[in-house]
Amino acid sequence: MDLIWDGIRQAFWLIVHRDPEVMGVVLLTLRVSGAATLISMCIAVPLGAALGLSRFAGRRFVVSLVNTGMGMPPVVVGLVVTIMLWRSGPLGLLGILYTPWAMIVAQVIIAAPIVTGVSMAAMSQLDPRLRQQLLGLGASRVQMVGVLFQEARLPLLTAVMAGFGGVISEVGAVMMVGGNIKGETRVLTTATVLATSRGEFGLAIALGIILLLLAYIVNLVLTSVQQRGRPQ
Repeated sequence: MDLIWDGIRQAFWLIVHRDPEVMGVVLLTLRVSGAATLISMCIAVPLGAALGLSRFAGRRFVVSLVNTGMGMPPVVVGLVVTIMLWRSGPLGLLGILYTPWAMIVAQVIIAAPIVTGVSMAAMSQLDPRLRQQLLGLGASRVQMVGVLFQEARLPLLTAVMAGFGGVISEVGAVMMVGGNIKGETRVLTTATVLATSRGEFGLAIALGIILLLLAYIVNLVLTSVQQRGRPQ
């Protein structure tokens, strides 16, 4: 219990005094996870919608790949991205291994299947008769898709929140591709692991509390957007 209270006190002190090192880690965490979530949203929401609304040969195979990706071990993602970005790897000429860009790539690969799967489920649950009614009223396919997105906006935002939750809490892949370099690629999860390995349990608990607070605040904002206009 003493360790826990010490961690809570340290977390309060670090937040109130805006410790420069911790604030840098928090900002990098937000930048990396925020960018990865945004990129994943742009790619995965349309893909999930297409899978949810269409029927084609091989769809079951593609859906199985998406479902498998939702449970893909992050360390496997880290291994693949590291090999691809290694100096002698296919993308080694980019020179982004052990940089925030490599961490974003890894997190996009982790988040995209999650966002795709939840988006696919959201669009699949829409009443098929709605599409027929819209087309019968003279709506173009683009207009129809726009209305369907509007109807499914709440579960689609849930997909984005699920993707963000999956990447901001991830440690294995970002440590492998980022290297946990102080001031460069150290984020809250990897900093917590490092503090724990050093036996600095108070600091580790403090960083964990800050991570939870950060995730809560971001999801609170997204939930407020999601629930806007709905009866309380």
